[in-house]
Amino acid sequence: MKAFEVRAPHDFSIVDIDAPQAAAGEVSVGVAFAGICGSDMHIIHGDNAFVRFPRITGHEFAGVVEAVGEGVENVSVGDRVCIDPVINCGECYPCRIGRPNVCSAMQVIGVHRNGGFANQVSVPAANAHRLPENIALDQAALVEPYTIAANVLARMQPHDGDALLILGAGVIGLTILQVARAQGLTDITVCDVIDDRLDVARSLGASHTVNGQREDLEAVMAERTSGEGVPLIADAACVPALFPQMARIASPAGRIGLLGFNATPSDLVQLEVIKKELTIVGSRLNNRKFPEVIEMLASGRLDATALVSHRLPFAEMGEAIHMIDHYPERVCKVLIELDA
Repeated sequence: MKAFEVRAPHDFSIVDIDAPQAAAGEVSVGVAFAGICGSDMHIIHGDNAFVRFPRITGHEFAGVVEAVGEGVENVSVGDRVCIDPVINCGECYPCRIGRPNVCSAMQVIGVHRNGGFANQVSVPAANAHRLPENIALDQAALVEPYTIAANVLARMQPHDGDALLILGAGVIGLTILQVARAQGLTDITVCDVIDDRLDVARSLGASHTVNGQREDLEAVMAERTSGEGVPLIADAACVPALFPQMARIASPAGRIGLLGFNATPSDLVQLEVIKKELTIVGSRLNNRKFPEVIEMLASGRLDATALVSHRLPFAEMGEAIHMIDHYPERVCKVLIELDA
């Protein structure tokens, strides 16, 4: 079979390898579609501390079950599925308290073990989610980034009527926007420095947009909230230097959700945090959010293909990576078709 293998930073190609076999408790999935994520690009560039080379990447994918291992009962051959990439041990402290997405021994498909940029992949059966008939496989391949959005929103615990500020209108910021709207939030401001991205945010339902290069975000939000501040702030820009500004913009009892894997320290003004009793939460991957997002897609409240800017066949994987690297302003989400 064909697989996209990253052998070392900046050293990758499509190779011929043997198809994996489904071990006990696993299923083999014939991959139909897979999305290219920013974290895939970090692996290619050598910026992911967790990956071990060589690695078949890809953690956003969907396809059809082709074989099942011993003891598998939740899915059958022929089932259409999408795959939760988070594999947890079930025994450590986070797992025991219902936080498997930060399992002490966590593995991520496409990072710690081979992923979905291949004609076939074997995964734990527990990670395979059957799809309703009205969800196409191209939409199903993009469930995973929407679970990232659902996770950070759950961590921030929205209340009815809460306003939301999203910093960054890249893929993650836009998925947060879409999921927030699907959950019933209506007062959503998106801030970015690229007008084209803000245009997309408006088309997806942002009630307000702010270009942070031309406008004073703090002043704009103070005026929009009559000085009260914003209850919910999602940091999809992932720039540590923005944290003091987020703390100033947040309302008393506000919640700030952080998503970035940036090791640069942030300034923390303790007075701002304590006087407002802010809640600052990290959000990593997803904590069993696949069923929630699948239901949003099935009900029509969410359209995962809205962010797809490019669809390419598997043979053009190298061209897709070049485009993302050199023309990021043209790219939102790239979807790779593997079974063409």
